[in-house]
Amino acid sequence: MQTVRVLLADDSMTARTMMRSILESEGDIRIVGEAKNGVEAVEMTRQIQPDIVLMDVHMPVMDGIDATKEIMARAPTPILIVSAATQRDVDLSLSATQAGALLALPKPDSPTSPRFEEQRAELVAMVRALSQVKVVRRWVDERRSRPRAGRARASGRVQVIAFAASTGGPAALRTVLVGLPSRVGVPIVVVQHIARDFTAGFARWLGDGLPLPVKLAGRDEPMEPGVVYIAPDNTHTGVTADGTICFSGEGPIGGFRPSATYLFASVARAFGADGLGVVLTGMGSDGVQGLLELKRAGGYVIGQDEQSSIVYGMAQEAARAGAIDEMLPLDRIAPRLVELVREGRGR
Repeated sequence: MQTVRVLLADDSMTARTMMRSILESEGDIRIVGEAKNGVEAVEMTRQIQPDIVLMDVHMPVMDGIDATKEIMARAPTPILIVSAATQRDVDLSLSATQAGALLALPKPDSPTSPRFEEQRAELVAMVRALSQVKVVRRWVDERRSRPRAGRARASGRVQVIAFAASTGGPAALRTVLVGLPSRVGVPIVVVQHIARDFTAGFARWLGDGLPLPVKLAGRDEPMEPGVVYIAPDNTHTGVTADGTICFSGEGPIGGFRPSATYLFASVARAFGADGLGVVLTGMGSDGVQGLLELKRAGGYVIGQDEQSSIVYGMAQEAARAGAIDEMLPLDRIAPRLVELVREGRGR
C-alpha cells in the first residue's frame, strides 16, 4: 500500500492536531510537515514535495489563496482547501479553486458531532483521491472565452443547457459562464458536486461579476431564460416539459444526490432534441447514463477535453460510452454554446 504524504497548512494548532489525528489514524496517510502560514506552506511544498497540501484560507503573512497561486506557479502540487463554512470562508475557498486548488471542504466538526464520521470519511477519501491527480502549471484567461460577436438570441431549437462538474468544476464553470452573453436566451441548470455546506456559498460566489444571474434552484420554480440554476444540497434536481424545476428525494444515483444523471435524463424526457448537455472536469462517471438518454432523445452533448481538465474523469467516461458529440478545450465551450443556441445546432 502506497503511503500518501501530506503537508498541513493552518495557523491553528488545534486544527492541525485534529487533521493529523484523523489522517494518521489511516495506515496509508502520513503527515510530513506542518506550516503555520502561507509563506511556510510554499517553501515546505518546494522542499518536501508532498503528495498533497491541505490548506486553510485564513493564515497570517500569506493567506491560502496567494499560497495556492505561488505553489501552482513554483511547485505544482494537488491542493485541498479545508476551511470553515462561514460565508466569507466559502467565498475565499472557492477563489482558491480558481487559483488552482482542486477542491474545497469544510473543516470537520467536533468528534462529538453527529456529522463527524461522515466528514472524516469524506476528508480521507478526498486526500487519497486528489493526491493522485497530476497537476501542471495551467492558467486560463477568462477573457479568451468571451464571444466576439454581438448578443445572441435563442433560435427556438435549444430550450435548456444542463451542466455537470465535479473536481475543478467551480473555476471551470465560472470560465464558461463569464463567456456567455447576458441575453443567451435559454435557462441553464447546473449540478456541481461540492461539499454540502458550500452549495449556497458556491451559487453566490459563481454569480459575482457574471453577466448572468445565478441562484439556487427552487422546487417547481419556472425557469427563466438567461438564469443559471444551481442544484441544491441533498436533492436530485431536474426539469419538466413545462419549463419548471423539479426535485426528487429518491436515493443517491451512483453515490450522488444531486446526480448529473438525474438532471440529464430529465432534460432528455422534457426537451429531447432541444436539450443541450455539457460535462466538465471531475472525478468519476456521474452523468454518463443520463447523457446517453439525452443522446438517444436527439440532444447534443459537449465535453471538456483532457488537456484543459483538472481531472479528466466524467468527460472521459462519457466519451468512452459514446455520449459526447464534441470534445472542446475549456475556452472554446462558451463560444460554441452561443453558436448552438443561435444557429439551432444547424438543423
